Amino acid sequence: MRDVFQQELAEVQERLIAISELVAISIENAVRAFNESDVSVAEEVIENDVRIDELTVALDELAINILARQQPVARDLRIVVSALRISSSLERMGDMAEHIAQLARYRFPERAVPKGLRSTFAEMGRLDVEIAHKLTELLRTQDVRLAEEIRNEDDKIDELHVSVFDKVLGETWKGKPLATVDATLASRYHERFADHAVSIAKKVQYLATGAWIPEPDLP
Repeated sequence: MRDVFQQELAEVQERLIAISELVAISIENAVRAFNESDVSVAEEVIENDVRIDELTVALDELAINILARQQPVARDLRIVVSALRISSSLERMGDMAEHIAQLARYRFPERAVPKGLRSTFAEMGRLDVEIAHKLTELLRTQDVRLAEEIRNEDDKIDELHVSVFDKVLGETWKGKPLATVDATLASRYHERFADHAVSIAKKVQYLATGAWIPEPDLP
C-alpha cells in the first residue's frame, strides 16, 4: 500500500508539471498574440485554456481521492493539500494568459498595445514567460533558488505595472479611452500572472524547507 501511495504522490507532481508546461505555452503565445496582434495565436491560447481547466479538475479529483483513501499525515498531507492549492493558482495563471489573448482578439486587426507602451509590455511579457518556465522547473526539481528568482522577477513586473498606471494617468498621455482601458487591463493581467507564480513558489519552498513565508490572498 505504501508503494502505491508514493506512486500516487509522484503522479500528482507529474500532473502539476504537465499543467505548468501548458501554462508556459499559453503565456508565450498570449504575449506573442498581444504584442504582434496575431489573432490565430490568440485563438490557440483560448482553446488551450480549456485543456488546462480539464487537467486541473482531473488533478483535484486525484488529490481528493488520495485524501479519502490514504488519509495522509504530516508532510504527505501537506503535499496533497499544497497540490490542490497549486493547481488552483496554475488554473488562474492560464486564465490570465487567456485574458491577454482575448484583448488581442478583440482589437484585431488593430494592435491592443498602445504605441507609447509597447516596450513596457514587451518586457512584462518577457518576464512572465521567463517566470513560467522557471516555475515549471521549480515544480520539477524543488530547487528553492528558483523560487527566489521568481520573486525577484515579480518585483520587476510590479515596477513595470506601476509605470503603466503612471503613464496612462499622466498629463502627457494622449491615448484614447479604449487604449487606456486596454493598457490598464493588460498590465493587471501580466502582474497577476506573476503574482500567482510567486504564490506557488512559496508553497514549493515551504514543502522543500519547512519555512513558511506569509502571502496575501489573490483573486
